[in-house]
Amino acid sequence: MRPRAFRAVREYLLFVDTETSGIPRDWSKPYSSRDNWPHIAQLAWVVYTKDGQEVKAENHYIQPNDYDMSPASGSVHGLTLGFLRQHGQPRHAVMQRLHRDLLQYHPLVVAHFLQLDYHMVGVGFYRAGLQNPLEHLPTFCTMRATGPLVRHSNQGFLRLSELYKRLFHEPQPQQHDALADAYATARCFFELQRQGTITPETVALQGPVGLQNATGAKLRKRRTKMGVGAWLFITGLALVLLAFFLIG
Repeated sequence: MRPRAFRAVREYLLFVDTETSGIPRDWSKPYSSRDNWPHIAQLAWVVYTKDGQEVKAENHYIQPNDYDMSPASGSVHGLTLGFLRQHGQPRHAVMQRLHRDLLQYHPLVVAHFLQLDYHMVGVGFYRAGLQNPLEHLPTFCTMRATGPLVRHSNQGFLRLSELYKRLFHEPQPQQHDALADAYATARCFFELQRQGTITPETVALQGPVGLQNATGAKLRKRRTKMGVGAWLFITGLALVLLAFFLIG
């Protein structure tokens, strides 16, 4: 157990967040299924040392040349097609910057509701024609780490804003902005680490995100092993969680 835990400890951590044009219709579809997966409208990440020192921050909007914004998503983050056309960058250029940082820092990748950000970044790499480094890096979801904090309630996990308020006794300064959420996730992570809720062991034991790839071959193989019923349950749960966190 101990060697496995310490393999998850990295010199750097990368906190990532996305704002999207919609929500996935079916989590089991491959990234090549164009109509199934929404698009990244805003992508931000912040790199820290394992001791909590900020190394760099990146914040980018992506040009909406091949996608529309769903009204529901637009009402959550406030991004419009007009704003994105004016301030957005080409997808390939943005994804290439993240690709370079993932290869340079070899970080532990952290997000709140990691499943969404993990797959949206994976879709972004696929659409940009880049290999996905996330498949070879350890990951950690701060949302899943909140389970023990709500153990005696009917609520399964805490939204980022709820976790932030519980830890720091003040509202999260800004919500549904990718850079602000990445910073908030980092602050929550290091505070949970300071309190002992997050340890090298808990990082290692959380397990990987459900993996996806361009063809869906890995996913089909995994789904066959776990059984259709279990897979449908997990997919349904993911959709419920996504709606829960987007509405909040």
